[in-house]
Amino acid sequence: MEKKIHALTLALESKFPLPILFLIPLLILFTLSRYRAKRYPPGPRGWPVIGNMGMMGQLTHVGLAHLAKRYGGIFHLRLGSLHMIVVSSPDTAREVLQAHDSIFSNRPATAAIRYLTYDRADMAFAHYGPFWRQMRKLCVMKLFSRKRAESWASVRDEVDVMVRAVAASSGSPVNVGELVFGLTRDVIYRAAFGSGSKEGPEEFIKILQEFSKLFGAFNVADFIPWLGWVDLQGLNGRLVRARDSLDRFIDIIIDEHMRKEKPDGPVDSDMVDELLAFYSDGDQGKVSECEELKSSIKLTKNNIKAIIMV
Repeated sequence: MEKKIHALTLALESKFPLPILFLIPLLILFTLSRYRAKRYPPGPRGWPVIGNMGMMGQLTHVGLAHLAKRYGGIFHLRLGSLHMIVVSSPDTAREVLQAHDSIFSNRPATAAIRYLTYDRADMAFAHYGPFWRQMRKLCVMKLFSRKRAESWASVRDEVDVMVRAVAASSGSPVNVGELVFGLTRDVIYRAAFGSGSKEGPEEFIKILQEFSKLFGAFNVADFIPWLGWVDLQGLNGRLVRARDSLDRFIDIIIDEHMRKEKPDGPVDSDMVDELLAFYSDGDQGKVSECEELKSSIKLTKNNIKAIIMV
């Protein structure tokens, strides 16, 4: 029996090279996985590995409308290892957005978003659940309430500075775009960090711009995760440097706010002051379903930084 098996092995090796013998089991597994794969709505046939990524330039609202005419009101696209379902018909959209909204409420997070938001420690990309609901309550009641907006004297101060700058340039050309950009920069900075911070708004805007670029950058690893270690685009290094810059910048500001003595009378507090009222020195933000907001949510420094940046 052993001689027959040895003879068969020699015959196979003589007729088929070793790489082909290695690929045959992989082809069988691939075929079985395709056979057992979940059934998806109809859609354009994709290539192996990349799927329909070659069509990404066409996936605008116009391009998706053309595909809907061909494949129907609900169709399927595969972008690398990601499966995307496109809904175009009003009835199906109503089912997704109203009847089953809680199922589809989570936002997908790219590798850049997960890293720069300290693994979804913010509100924009947090998973739908108790933490997200309490974070939303915090933003509505504290950070972006009407009363809060009306109490920001810093905004009125910055507008007054811009008006005086325009008045001083009477009779001379004024670069309105530059003035509005400077006003927006200073308002955002003072609303977030206050006027007493020693750090500069120019550095903060540079960090903010790099975050914005990385959030929107195309990353092969988002679609083909097993290629993430290659980092052909150099994004991993940029992500590390961007978050390190944010940590150095905001940690100093948070520490300054924590050392600052609280005045007895009313004060024009900034966003960091409001968030530090819920600060807890722990590894993760914790939440419970209590009525009182301050007792129901505890924020870490990572939560505070992620909320400010996103």
